[in-house]
Amino acid sequence: MSITNTQKQDIVKKFGKNDKDTGSSEVQIALLTERIRLLTEHAKVNKKDNHSKRGLVMLVSQRKKLLKYLRRTNPESYLNVTQELSIRRN
Repeated sequence: MSITNTQKQDIVKKFGKNDKDTGSSEVQIALLTERIRLLTEHAKVNKKDNHSKRGLVMLVSQRKKLLKYLRRTNPESYLNVTQELSIRRN
């Protein structure tokens, strides 16, 4: 249900500036997107798990804020990340 360390490392390598770059907006958005995908699958199977649904809504909100920040500060990177992760743009 959660992301393994190897999956996290792969995401950091793909979206980060180096192997240790876990704080950049691009990496944070990619990690949140993976967690959102996993929780969405969980929510489809466990319809009455309201605690996880609330967590899912909070993750989506956090990702939305990060995307808004990235669009404002680095529009080119915003377009690359949304295209790479198949996230809808507003």
